[in-house]
Amino acid sequence: MAQNTLSDIFGLNVFNDSVMRERLPKATYKALRKTIDEGIPLEPAVAEVVANAMKDWAIEKGATHFTHWFQPLTGITAEKRDSFISPTQDGRVITEFSGKELIKGEPDASSFPSGGLRATFEARGYTAWDCTSPAFIKDNTLYIPTAFCSYTGEALDLKIPLLRSMEALSKQALRVLRLFGNTTAKKVITTVGPEQEYFLIDKKMYDKRKDLILTGRTLFGAKSPKGQEMEDHYFASIKERISAFMKDLDEELWKLGIPAKTKHNEVAPAQHELATVYNTANIASDHNQLTMELMKKIALRHGLVCLLHEKPFAGVNGSGKHINWSMSTDDGQNLLDPGHTPHENAQFLVFLCAVIKAIDEYADLVRVAAATPGNDHRLGANEAPPAIVSVFLGEQLTDILEQIENGGATTSKQGGVLKVGVSTLPALPKDSTDRNRTSPFAFTGNKFEFRMVGSSSSIATANFILNTIVAESLSQIADRLEKATNFDEEVQLLLKEIVKKHKRIIFNGNGYSEEWVKEAEKRGLPNIRSTVEAIPALIKEKNVKLMEKHGVLSKVELESRYEISLENYIKTINIEALTMLDIAKRQILPAVITFATKIAESINSVKATGLNADISAQTELLEEVSTLMSEFKKNISELENAVNEASNMNGDSYSKACYYRDVVFAKMGILREIGDKLETIVDAELWPLPTYADMLFNI
Repeated sequence: MAQNTLSDIFGLNVFNDSVMRERLPKATYKALRKTIDEGIPLEPAVAEVVANAMKDWAIEKGATHFTHWFQPLTGITAEKRDSFISPTQDGRVITEFSGKELIKGEPDASSFPSGGLRATFEARGYTAWDCTSPAFIKDNTLYIPTAFCSYTGEALDLKIPLLRSMEALSKQALRVLRLFGNTTAKKVITTVGPEQEYFLIDKKMYDKRKDLILTGRTLFGAKSPKGQEMEDHYFASIKERISAFMKDLDEELWKLGIPAKTKHNEVAPAQHELATVYNTANIASDHNQLTMELMKKIALRHGLVCLLHEKPFAGVNGSGKHINWSMSTDDGQNLLDPGHTPHENAQFLVFLCAVIKAIDEYADLVRVAAATPGNDHRLGANEAPPAIVSVFLGEQLTDILEQIENGGATTSKQGGVLKVGVSTLPALPKDSTDRNRTSPFAFTGNKFEFRMVGSSSSIATANFILNTIVAESLSQIADRLEKATNFDEEVQLLLKEIVKKHKRIIFNGNGYSEEWVKEAEKRGLPNIRSTVEAIPALIKEKNVKLMEKHGVLSKVELESRYEISLENYIKTINIEALTMLDIAKRQILPAVITFATKIAESINSVKATGLNADISAQTELLEEVSTLMSEFKKNISELENAVNEASNMNGDSYSKACYYRDVVFAKMGILREIGDKLETIVDAELWPLPTYADMLFNI
């Protein structure tokens, strides 16, 4: 009988705990669980047994190959597939998969971004099995999640710093928990539930847009007569074609053990969202990479294209990735759950204040977590948090912290009951605090929602930064409380000091307002407006010390990521500029010339009749088109010159990135403005690109 119920298909293609328990000898299973749960090194003999069981399971499910699946510093995943076959002397083959092949792979490390850690002639890199993230089957291949490092041991991926940061936070959080009398927890886990926003457009339209194909965003495009101003797309009924895509996506995700939970239409036309249930930060990161990959793949089956760029369309909302982040003990206690009387919950208040302190002291690193060229288009617009990092706590917790600052918290504001005023509707229990969609880092009941991260980014970077900065806060708190002669008094004193020193980061108002920008400046909060400005935080002395102290990234590893981030910015803007020039010269300009010629021919035809007809409309239109065309051609040349200048620049990467931002990107904006004006004038049949109205409203 076909497996078609959710319980039947969920985790169907995952070598998860239940499969391991069933297929591994008891002793092997226990040893592997100790490695997963307690970080005890895995014995080679155990790996051998696991590899054999994994191979048999995979082959039974139709797998012919295996791959070490890793996440290099490209921001996407990488793989090299090897078959299970091993030739025999009689001309046949047997299937083999050893413990050594499970534990270690050797992909080429020279062609991935390394920021100078690896030269082209230094090709060796290693992938190491990450047994904390389960293997799975996709495309008849056994995928083994792995970490990726250089021959000399430096991290070349996004997974290694994330795993290191998880250990660092667990270590420091346990120190604090022990002081509060918790002797049973063995580790503290950061739990993450990402919300993924994306656009879907018809593939026929996509195929006609070279800018979308090469850069992920539209480099030209006049505003549609209708955008999102009617607010009729948000949570609206899902169209049949989109619903079919979402159904297929859910099923594929569920088979891979990815707990896809919520799906709905987002604010912008053609925009949607998918949210998953919480998991450990590491597994959630792996799952989100798979989710993005499957979104693109499954969209094509439905004649659609999934756009994950932060701002594919100017003038309508872009896409983000809200990261719901919390801390839990291995026995299930959420350390950010305030309970019914948070003013009495000293342990919660310590962990809450540790996060507030971390965000304030390392706001520059938090901003780096959301710094990409694509996200520069989104942050600060009326759809996403501003580039100023702040924390929303809501009325109840803000009130408690104010009480603490003034001598001690004695009460907690309660939500009460919400009466709607209709007798047949139930009275609703009211939350103790509202939500704030304009906040970059908002407390939402028992977790923080980090709303700045862009839709195309891996969540690993944001999570390893959050983990590390909170680990440092907890480390300082533990250092102090471990020396306390009167623990309770010291806790109250410590909380009061943290609130007084770091309350500037707390803001519950409208983050979109100009008033907040001015207020934030008064408070001394940084306003890091662009990716280029944000990147240097990676190599600031205080941040290097932080990362090295907790063993998350070394100075050399941070310097390499600094270089990679700048290179990525430079290459992104360069590709966009070259694509824009290509479209402008070979598509738009010829179309405008054809249109101008048609008008001129029309004028001449009317004149040739000898009639005294009014041709002022044609004449004015020709003048307008000709003037804009001349401006357009002039700005094409200016952008071309700027790109050539940038390409020939010598010197450091930062100066080059600044030039691309301040000169090349600025000239792209001017060229676009003229091109978009021309779109509104030129004959629709002659215009070479599908318009915003075509792309956003045709499904």
